[in-house]
Amino acid sequence: MKKRIGILTSGGDCPGLNATIRGVAKALYQRMGNNVEIIGIANGYSGLINGDYRVMQPYEFSGILTVGGTILGTKRTPFKLMRVIGDDEVDKVSAMKKNYKEMKLDCLLCLGGNGTHKTANLLSEEGLHVIGLPKTIDNDIYGTDVTFGFHTAVDIATESIDRVHTTAGSHSRCMVVELMGNKAGWLTLYAGIAGGADIILIPELPYNIENVCAAITKRAEQGKNFSILAVAEGVYDVEEAKMKKKERAAKRAEQGITTATHRIAHQIEEMTGFETRFCVPGHMQRGGSPSPYDRVLATQFGTYAAKLVEEEIYGVTVAMNNNQVVANRLEDIAGKSRLVPEDHGMIHVARRMGLCLG
Repeated sequence: MKKRIGILTSGGDCPGLNATIRGVAKALYQRMGNNVEIIGIANGYSGLINGDYRVMQPYEFSGILTVGGTILGTKRTPFKLMRVIGDDEVDKVSAMKKNYKEMKLDCLLCLGGNGTHKTANLLSEEGLHVIGLPKTIDNDIYGTDVTFGFHTAVDIATESIDRVHTTAGSHSRCMVVELMGNKAGWLTLYAGIAGGADIILIPELPYNIENVCAAITKRAEQGKNFSILAVAEGVYDVEEAKMKKKERAAKRAEQGITTATHRIAHQIEEMTGFETRFCVPGHMQRGGSPSPYDRVLATQFGTYAAKLVEEEIYGVTVAMNNNQVVANRLEDIAGKSRLVPEDHGMIHVARRMGLCLG
């Protein structure tokens, strides 16, 4: 009897999604031959809710190892709204369960980040057979040392920092590079060190603008005519750290602050007198072909997921722990984030290098 396996990609796109889909499919066909059928679900959980799916053919999984984005399409469907019935009067959870049964699925593979995993766990608790695969450039999924997409984003973010060095030096400027990372600073920390940034600011370590400006002034006194700052988009200062999220947002709106990076650049120029510019690589960090590292990692994760399918191990997500691919229970990781600890080794590396962390 054929096994029918559904696959969806949910949340933001990132390099490595297609490589993972390919790894899953090729391993399933290799291990199970004609006894498996893969169902592609369009646009994440939205496709599962609306019944937007199709049976895929083996040839569709060839030639996608190096392709960025996702051949299945993706869409953000916030977890907090999953049990909320909106104006369309659709019970999303009931609709997903109904379409799962109508597709006659034996298992559903959910590729995504934290929100995706929370919904995957919800569906698992509702009795569906679910396996998660950890994707995010933020590298903040609990229980895994690394997520696919992260290393490629580090490469891109590092190149962005590399490229502002020459213009910063030529014009004697401070350059503030805003990198993705709303809650977790992994991407900024790694790219900042790899790109030779002088100051690295991440959400886990609220900054003091006086310390930042002192570091820039000290560099100038040492004859260095420019400074490079790698700043995560989700940073906040020590005063904001005492506030709740809504209070911070209200304060910023009152002050007319568009982004933390914009404010930091303005404060540096005002307090030090050094000409300062900020740049935002933005979605370039999520796009393009996955790095060789991520192609290998995605293939490892995809083939391991295929093994879990064959062995009928459900209610889990794939993870990398101490260089070993393993499975974590969805209920153990859903709703948790992996943030940069204050005593993490890379924090110590940065400090030993004399970098300012705010």
